[in-house]
Amino acid sequence: MLTIDFLDETEQLDEHALAFVSKVLEHASRHENTGQAEVSVTFTDNESIRVINRDYRGKDQPTDVISFSMEEEGEEEIAIVGATGPRLLGDIIISVERTKSQAEEYGHSFERELGFLAVHGFLHLLGYDHMNEQDEKAMFAKQEEILASLGVTRDAYEAE
Repeated sequence: MLTIDFLDETEQLDEHALAFVSKVLEHASRHENTGQAEVSVTFTDNESIRVINRDYRGKDQPTDVISFSMEEEGEEEIAIVGATGPRLLGDIIISVERTKSQAEEYGHSFERELGFLAVHGFLHLLGYDHMNEQDEKAMFAKQEEILASLGVTRDAYEAE
């Protein structure tokens, strides 16, 4: 079971959009066998995600999604051993502005793009990455597999 904590800083998403993201992430969690886990999802604007991207990735530009894994150890962090309870996967931050513009650019629905970005961020929390061509192919194939198994396809999805 996946517990999701939502924060919509933009106040632009309705209950339908949040329920859709919840459905997609819960499905991804089952697909990846995460067990009992927690994740937070923040919806923000381009300026806020630009600052995060600059401060944490050294890229002074907006991006569509950023993830911060709680299970990935940094240089000076110590592994938590013997912890009980759900896995704390981390945080997913999505730019609503970029989601809208990319959906338009790619010719599919806002919901499809939102689902794609949520799954993309979720897979990053689980350790998937796309730093080289082989990893990118594997990660993007996994994203499409998860979305397609829900009927959320690039070319035909429209929210119900």
